[in-house]
This record gives sequence, C-alpha cells and structure tokens, in this order.
Amino acid sequence: MSMRRTLRDMMAVSAIVCAAIVSAALPERAAAEETQYFPIASSRVGPYSAMGTGYYGAQIDYLNYVNMNGGVNGVMLTWQECETEYNAVKTVECYQRLFEYNGQKMVVFDTLGTPGAYAVINRMAEDEVVLAQYGYGRTDAADGSVWPWVFNAAGHYWDQIAVKMRFMAEQEGGVENMRGKKIVHMHIDSAFGREPLPAMRAIAEEWGVEIVEIAVPPPGLEQQSQWLQVRRERPDWVTFWGAGSGMNSTGMTNAARIGFPRERLIYVTFGAAEEDMYPAGDSATGTYAMANALPGKQFPLVQAIEEQVYGAGEGNLADESRIGSVYWNRGLGAAVMWIEALKNAQEMHDKVGQAVTGAEFRAGYEALNMTPERLEELGIGGMVAPFDLSCAKHNGARAFAMMQWDGEKFVQVTDWLPPLDPDAIRTLIEDSAAKFAAENGITPRDCS
Repeated sequence: MSMRRTLRDMMAVSAIVCAAIVSAALPERAAAEETQYFPIASSRVGPYSAMGTGYYGAQIDYLNYVNMNGGVNGVMLTWQECETEYNAVKTVECYQRLFEYNGQKMVVFDTLGTPGAYAVINRMAEDEVVLAQYGYGRTDAADGSVWPWVFNAAGHYWDQIAVKMRFMAEQEGGVENMRGKKIVHMHIDSAFGREPLPAMRAIAEEWGVEIVEIAVPPPGLEQQSQWLQVRRERPDWVTFWGAGSGMNSTGMTNAARIGFPRERLIYVTFGAAEEDMYPAGDSATGTYAMANALPGKQFPLVQAIEEQVYGAGEGNLADESRIGSVYWNRGLGAAVMWIEALKNAQEMHDKVGQAVTGAEFRAGYEALNMTPERLEELGIGGMVAPFDLSCAKHNGARAFAMMQWDGEKFVQVTDWLPPLDPDAIRTLIEDSAAKFAAENGITPRDCS
C-alpha cells in the first residue's frame, strides 16, 4: 500500500489502528531482567494523527530494536502508551497516568507539541523527569541554568526562524537586500504558532523587514480570509507555522488559489513531512520546508530496523511504506537520544547493566555529544545535525536543512545551516530565561 493511499484513508482507519491507547511492551525473555521504563505520550488520533503515528511509531520501533539486540548493556526497555490527541489537558492526564509503571518512575517525557510541553514544564524539576523537547516547545528552556530538566536536542524555534530568514536573505542576494521586504508569518493561534515571534521580530527590526502576523484558529482548516489578507499585503515571503496535514495542505491549496508562488512559501518542521504535501497535490510543488531530520531509507539504522523489527513482524507502523519518512525518522532520532542518554547515565554513575534514576538520566542527557563520528556509528550520520549539550547549553543542533517538495518527494537544497548570528539568538534566550527566573524566584544554577 502506498503512503499516498494511506494518507487518504487515514481518518477512516485511525480508530482501528489506535484502538489501544494504553499499552505496555516487554519481551517475554526479559521478564526477570533489569528494565528501564519509557512513557509514550502519543497523538495518533485527531487532526495531528499523521504526525503522531509516524513519530511515536518510530520510537516504539527503536525500543523494540534495542531489545532485540540485547537492550542497553543488558537492561531491557519497557514502555506504556497514552493517547493525548495533541491536547494540553489530555497531555497532563497522560503525564499522570504514565508517571509510574510496575513500580518504576519515568525518566523522560516527550509531548511532540508545544502546548503540551507548556502544560507540564513546571513539573519537571519537582518530579525529576527530563522534558525532551525534540524540536519543539519553550525556546528559552535552552538555558540550562534556569531550566535544568528541559532540553531542545533537535534545535528550537528561534534558531529555526533565524535560519529561514537567512535562507530568504541568500535568495535575495544578501541581508542588505532584505531592507523593505515584507514577510507574512501565518501561524496556528497557539503557543506553538507564536513561539518564533520574539526572534523573528528582533531580526526583522535589525534588517529593516516588515513582519505581518496572521493567526489561524485551530485546527487551522479555515484559512480563506487569511489568504485574502496575504493577497492584499503582497508579501515577498510567507512563513507558514502550521500543525497537522489538514492545516498544512490547506495552506498550500489556498496559496495556489490566490496565485502566491510556493517558491516563496516556507513551512516549519511540523509542516515539513510527506503527509503534509500529498493532500495538496500539485499545489504543494515548489514549497520549501525546514528539516531537523532528513527523510530516507539510506541510513543504516533505518535499514536495520526495517530488516530486524519489521522482518520479525514487530513493527509499529500499519503501513511499512512510511519507514524512512520525515516523521518516522524524526521519532527515530528522538528515541536514539534517549538511549544514548541512558548509556551515558549508566557509565557516569557506575550502573552499567542497571536501571537509572531521573537525576542520573538527566545527567546522561546533558552529557550527549553527538559528533559526526558517533552519528555514523549509530547509523544515522547525515540524518540529523551533530550537536552537544552542557550544563548551560540545553539546545542541541543549531542547524537546519532546507528541503523543497518536487511533487513526489523532498529534495534537500541546503546543507545544515546555522543562524547568521547565533550569539544574538543565544542572548535573546538568556535574557528571556533570566526574566522568567527573576519573576518566579528561581536562582539559576552555576554552570561556570
């Protein structure tokens, strides 16, 4: 079955595919062995189902793969799944439900959504749980001195919008040619949609660019009036900050309807998947999209999972053609970081072959050093950008790749690009985090 056909049928079959919203997995042979528990706060139901089925499917596939290969130094992995429907209230409910399993507390939580991340972020320190914002969430949490338990391992939205604007400037012939240009930021009216605005406004002021902010009420399927405003504004570029294949494909069809060139339309990472493009048909061709994980089956780890996990009939995806897609590869990248952090924690705390605590896992996560060589060893070299973390630096890769949809697939058009002025973005983060700390009586930890 093709991915295109699966997407057309997804709404019809999602209830069947996701019938069990709470499940646990543990190989029979590991019943008496040491285990480490991971929660899966999935979003397989509703307007964001294409995103959730791919992302969380890959996470479970990787946990299965690790278990099939002996676990993490003999520690077998267990998990429970809870359906959030990408809803902040249900995310909190799932957090509480998933908090403990078989007497073992979770060490990490991944909401795959900024609204959900904001809903639980203030619980992390007290509960000693890592909030692994893999390419989403609260940006100033990249300052680990204020947010010791929150990470942005796949980059954050302020760097991403800065890279988008860098790409625009390069297409225009340089930053000096951006003065007087107009950029529409069309976004879903949520914390996610508004998250890039502080950095975007700062860069626009420095460059002499006019920003027009246009909000779209969730779930984002009604956009006609917003695109009529785009036609009146006649912008040079549109940044589209949407979520869900319905909203994202609707954006492209409306752009085509008013004659706005898709070669001047750049989607956020959460609109940069095959599932976002297929429903728009020819209207999607030429659209640019940002990547923090590149698609493809050419990566050795992707091939190994397809051979071992799906070959054994243990794969989580209903449609195996989605292996190697953007959302699946992104979920794979996120899960790889969990297991690398677990390995670090075991080694750092003399617990090789044993489960670790939340505090130990946090230290292991903070010690992630994903060099190009390590990514190659893991079988995902080139799929994600190299990065490292530290006490103060909780943002990982500060680089994104630009892709363009050719009507059938994404074509990578740039290498991994950082912002033109990463120090300026970091200053914005530190200032925002310091303000939050002062307002909430938080004493930042000493990371010197």
